[in-house]
Amino acid sequence: MDRNSVIGFLLLGVLMVGYIFYNQKQQSAYLKEKARQDSILALNKPKTPVADTTGALNAGPLDSAHQALLNGEFGLFAAAAAGTEEKTTLENDVVKIVFTNKGGQPASVQLKDYKTYDGAPLMLQQSSFNRLSVEVPANLNKMLNSADLYFTAGKPQEGPGGVKTIAYRLNTTDPNTYLEFQYALKPGSYLVDYTIHAVGLQKLLPGNQNYLNLQWNTQDDKQEHDMQNERQNNQAHYMLENEKHDYFTLSRTSHEKLDKKVKWLSVKQQFFNTTIIAKKDLFNNADINTKVPESPQIVGQALSTLQLPYNRANDFSFPMEIYYGPNHYKTLKSFDIGLQKIIPLGTGIFAFVKYVNIFIIIPVFNFLSGFISNYGIIIILLTIFIRLLIAPFTYQSYVSQAKMKVLKPEIDELKAKYGDDQQAFGVEQMKLFKSAGVNPLGGCLPALLQLPILVAMYSFFPSSIELRQESFLWAKDLSTYDSIVNLPFNIPFYGDHVSLFTILMTITSLILAFYNRGMADQSNPVMKYMPYIMPIMLLGIFNRLAAALTFYYFLSNVISILLQFVIQKFIINHDKIHAQIQENKKKPKTKSKWQERLEEVQKRQQEMQQQRKK
Repeated sequence: MDRNSVIGFLLLGVLMVGYIFYNQKQQSAYLKEKARQDSILALNKPKTPVADTTGALNAGPLDSAHQALLNGEFGLFAAAAAGTEEKTTLENDVVKIVFTNKGGQPASVQLKDYKTYDGAPLMLQQSSFNRLSVEVPANLNKMLNSADLYFTAGKPQEGPGGVKTIAYRLNTTDPNTYLEFQYALKPGSYLVDYTIHAVGLQKLLPGNQNYLNLQWNTQDDKQEHDMQNERQNNQAHYMLENEKHDYFTLSRTSHEKLDKKVKWLSVKQQFFNTTIIAKKDLFNNADINTKVPESPQIVGQALSTLQLPYNRANDFSFPMEIYYGPNHYKTLKSFDIGLQKIIPLGTGIFAFVKYVNIFIIIPVFNFLSGFISNYGIIIILLTIFIRLLIAPFTYQSYVSQAKMKVLKPEIDELKAKYGDDQQAFGVEQMKLFKSAGVNPLGGCLPALLQLPILVAMYSFFPSSIELRQESFLWAKDLSTYDSIVNLPFNIPFYGDHVSLFTILMTITSLILAFYNRGMADQSNPVMKYMPYIMPIMLLGIFNRLAAALTFYYFLSNVISILLQFVIQKFIINHDKIHAQIQENKKKPKTKSKWQERLEEVQKRQQEMQQQRKK
C-alpha cells in the first residue's frame, strides 16, 4: 500500500473513530436539577386530599359537611372525584390497549408481535406514571387534571371495516357541560384515533383563555439487553410547523421548551416509540421535562404539556392520533408526516449518509428480506452487493498501489539525492508522477469515497428493528453484541464481555495490515504502525455494538483480503504497468496555466531557500 493509500485509510479511520466517539458521548450525570425534577414529578401525581372523601363516597351517602368539601374542592366535577376503577380492552392483531375509567385513558399497551429481551410480553405502557390528562376548571380559580377523575365508560363498539371504538365521558353537575375522550382502533394498525370533545367548558374558563393544556406523561421501561445503549437511544423527537425536525436525548437534556407550533411529539426508545400527532390543527407549543430514575428497569421518563388551540366554542373537538409501535422505517414513512426521521440513519457531521441508507441500503435490505428469512444470509448478500457497488473504487485503489510500487525505486533515488530538502524532493516527485501519468491521490480518494458506506452501515444495523432478536451462528440477537464470555469484572475501554465477531473483525483487520506491510512507507513510524494500531483502538468501541455490524465489518475484511490477493496476483500486470509508465514518460507534456504558476511559485521558494542557506 503506497503512502497516499495509507493516508487515505488513516483519514478514513480517524473520521470513523471521531464519529463513533461523537455518537456515543453521553453525560455521566443524568440530571442537573434533580430537586426540580422531583417537584415536577410530585405535581403530576394523583391528588391526595380526596382520600377520606373517597372512602366516604364508597361507604355510602355523604353528609352535608363532606358534600360541601367536595363542592369546594372539585366544583362541578365533585361527582367524579371518586369512584371504582373499571377497565376495558380494545385490541387488534398487533396491539392490545387496556383503558381505565380513571382518567378515561390507556392504562396499558402491549405490542403483540414483540417480546422483551428475556421473553416477556412487550408492554409499551404499563406504569401508573403514564397519563393522558386535560386540565379542566373546577371553578374560575382552580384547575383539575382529568387523569385524577372518574369517567363514565361507554360500551365498546365495532363499526364498519372492523374499527373498534370506545368513549369516556367526564360528567358534571350541569348536564350541558362535560368532557369526552373518544378512541378508535383500526384492524392491523398501531395508530389510535384520539379525540378530545369538550362541551360547555368555556363557561368555567377565564374569558381570555383560548387554549387547553394536555398533559402527556410517558415512562419507557427496559426492553433490551443493554440498558446503557437503551438510554443512549431514549430520545424525544418533534416536528415543528415549518417541517423542522429535531430531537434531544432524555439523559442529556432535562427540559426543552418548544415555542413554535408542533405537528407531533415522539418519545423514542431503541426500537419502539410512542408518538402523539395533531391531525387537523397543530399544537400551539410544548413543554417537555425529562427524568432518568436510578432504576435498573426504567430507561427514562418524559413529562410533556401540549397546548391545544381552543376557540371557546360550546361544542369543541380536537382530533389527534397516538402511535404505539415499532421504529420500522417503512411503517413510519407510510404516515407521510416525517415520523421516519426518528430512526438514526445518519447524524451529526455524517448526516448525509442517511441518503445512502434511504436510497440504497434499505431498499436492497427489504428486497432480500422479502424472500430470505435468515438475516445472517441477508447480511452476507448485502455485503457482497456493497462490495460490488464500490468495486470500481477498490480496483482503482489497487491499480494506484501497483503504479506506486513500480515507481518506488525512482522515488527512493530522489530521496537519496535530495536528503533533507523536502521541498525540492516534493517538486521532483510531482514531476515524476506527471511524467509517468500517475495520480498521487489515486489510492487516497477511493478509500475516502468508501467512507459514506462504512458510516451508513454503522448507523443502519443498530437501528434496524428487523434484526432484533434474530439469531445467526453463535449470536442470539443480531441487534446487540454477541457475547461468548461474560467477564466477572469490567476492563477499562473494553467492557465486561467478549464479542466474538468483534475479535474476528480485529484479527482480519490486522491480517489486512500485515498483508500490505511491504507497500507502506517503512521510514515513517506513523505510516508503519498506524495500520496495526487502528484495529486495536476500535476493539473496545465495537465490543458493545450490534453483532450485525461487527459481522458485516468482519465479512468485508475477509472479502478485501481475497480481492486484494486475486487482483494483485491474477489481474494487475506489473510488467505492463511498468511499460505503460515508461511510454508515458516519452510523451510530450503540456502544462496548464495552473501548473505553470505552481511551478513558478515552487521555483521562487527554492531560490529563497538557497539564499537563506548562503
